[in-house]
Amino acid sequence: MSISVRDTRPDDLPAVTRVLTESWGGTTLMVLGSGELVDVAKLPGFVAEVDGELAGLVTYLEQDGAVEIASLNAVLPGRGVGRALLDAVRAAAAERGATRLWLITTNDNTHALRFYQRYGFDLVALHRNAMDRVRALKPSIPAESDGIPIRHELELELRP
Repeated sequence: MSISVRDTRPDDLPAVTRVLTESWGGTTLMVLGSGELVDVAKLPGFVAEVDGELAGLVTYLEQDGAVEIASLNAVLPGRGVGRALLDAVRAAAAERGATRLWLITTNDNTHALRFYQRYGFDLVALHRNAMDRVRALKPSIPAESDGIPIRHELELELRP
């Protein structure tokens, strides 16, 4: 299986919207760097393809010399798609001279937490009860996942 990664293009919008909606219930997500809900489908990003089919997506936001990963979705999990997308956004951050590549995940997302730490991200902050603030803006976020209450945001970073 060969994974190719490229910048998102305007004609990717329908597929990007579908992936984000299936994974996150829409394209609007809380982006901590901006402190507000952002339509991440409109952010710069990369798509991964396998045999011409969308296999994954990453979107990001540049701000204050740092790059925040706003969303990461592997449509084909466990096949290196997430790593390929992280490699692309890491290279873009380094190319732009960013001093920090970072992201937020929630306390229930243990699979992602393991994945990011294996990649080299370091857990740098716990934002206690941050999901109360996020739910005030996006009430559709569930209260729990896999029996784990979704309460906190975990901040991870990687120095490019």
